[in-house]
Amino acid sequence: MIIVTGGAGFIGSNIVRALNEAGEDDILIVDRLGQTEKWKNLLDLKFVDYEHKDDFLVRLERGLYDHGIWAVFHLGACSSTTEKNADYLMENNFQFSQKLASRFAGKRGVRFIYASSAATYGDGAQGYSDDHEAVARLLPLNMYGYSKQLFDWWALRTGILKTAVGIKYFNVYGPYEYHKADMRSVVIRSFFQIKKTGKVKLFKSYRPEYKDGEQVRDFIYVKDAVKITLHFLERPEVNGIFNAGTGTPRSFNDLAAGVFSALDLPVNIEYIDMPEGLEKKYQYHTCAETTKLKFAGFRDKLFTLESGIRDYVLNYLEKADAEA
Repeated sequence: MIIVTGGAGFIGSNIVRALNEAGEDDILIVDRLGQTEKWKNLLDLKFVDYEHKDDFLVRLERGLYDHGIWAVFHLGACSSTTEKNADYLMENNFQFSQKLASRFAGKRGVRFIYASSAATYGDGAQGYSDDHEAVARLLPLNMYGYSKQLFDWWALRTGILKTAVGIKYFNVYGPYEYHKADMRSVVIRSFFQIKKTGKVKLFKSYRPEYKDGEQVRDFIYVKDAVKITLHFLERPEVNGIFNAGTGTPRSFNDLAAGVFSALDLPVNIEYIDMPEGLEKKYQYHTCAETTKLKFAGFRDKLFTLESGIRDYVLNYLEKADAEA
């Protein structure tokens, strides 16, 4: 059996969907559905069981999953960069990850792959290298990033990463992120802004070296993020921390233009002030170093920003049961 924590979430449900397409349906999905529309991500998935995260943890600690598991994708986490409850993030993102890794990572016949985050890189002053030597130098800008950084560091110090893989996802966008509210990508938010008002609102720049809308991110389509993740399922001899990005930074202006183009509309952008308190925590540049990923054997061609947006808009957002 395969366990996918966060299997009803954005990246997690896309992982399950890809596993289904590969003929795998002996899957246990672990998640918290709450009162969101996340449950809709499960509708087209094939799996043998679903467990609430708290119930799963009880069964895990009783040893009920000590046998019969051959892969664990640990995608479950609170991914809100604005979450203020540090105790919750420590319990949910760090300590829960410790319990899972201690049970499964390094166990013979079990592949353990977990989600880290590019949020660990902070403002990028220390670079975006996924070399293990760089981990201790990183200074995340928010508690979410710190919770991920803390687990990366723990996994390194305990030797867990000798037999497991941590994936630092950069700015992922794509289908089945519909439930994420304020944490949805700028692509989907731009789509609905255009549908409602005919224009896209982007943050002004507060640094002279960046014009308005020219702040850049390493945007990666979720289909490519999934391919990178599954690459390591097929190569158990390759372990450690790896970036999941394109290695090509693109501006928010480029992103907005891509959405307008997919809708066959002229570009119309309004630049707005950042919310109070965000300016000092705002990333102006992210870009994954991908050399290590290529050395690990991943050479697949990735979607460009424009082609990824076009696929997302035309084949999902125009058809999806997604709300603004």
